[in-house]
Amino acid sequence: MQLPFPVAEEPDTQIAEKGRLLFAGDTEFVKGVVAMSGLPDPDRLEVCFAGRSNVGKSTLINALTGRKGLARASNTPGRTQEINYFTAGDALYLVDLPGYGFANAPLPIVEKWQRLLKQYLSGRQTLRRAFVLIDARHGVKSVDNEIMNLLDGSAVTFQAVLTKADKVKEAERNKVLDQVRGALAKHPAAYPEIIVTSSEKGWGIATLRSIIATLE
Repeated sequence: MQLPFPVAEEPDTQIAEKGRLLFAGDTEFVKGVVAMSGLPDPDRLEVCFAGRSNVGKSTLINALTGRKGLARASNTPGRTQEINYFTAGDALYLVDLPGYGFANAPLPIVEKWQRLLKQYLSGRQTLRRAFVLIDARHGVKSVDNEIMNLLDGSAVTFQAVLTKADKVKEAERNKVLDQVRGALAKHPAAYPEIIVTSSEKGWGIATLRSIIATLE
């Protein structure tokens, strides 16, 4: 019997090549956005990466694009304070969203980030999928459920991406996966596959590239 929310399988050769080619070209930082009025023209599809502070969003984007310094990674929670846009090829934007939940910043600043995040998710018509990053060491937290509820209400399909999977042993990882499955089952906007990744080891990167490359 197949588990609900199975782990996404590795792509076949043809699809994997499509994903590789998408990220083999130039990937450029476009701009950091601090207000909805600053968003780029909605002239291409986009995917966004959401996750609580320090879950590894920037590191994952760097791994996807093969460019270590593209998205700035930091051990300081709340480093990403704006919506950061990157191009992938000629037809896609990658969007790194502000970390939600705990952030090492004054409360008014944090509230401003959260407000911008909610406006973006609710109002961006070219957004095809949100990838909600979940730390494999901790599973789904209450702040993750908050963003999932927002995505449900915004009718934005989201897919859970387990990050830092190399940091836990397989048995513990399976327990976390079960916990994540239970949480996802409560969210109608959840896409029925989980992507397991490790930016450090390269796990799941080809799979994630291929999923992005086949969105329409």
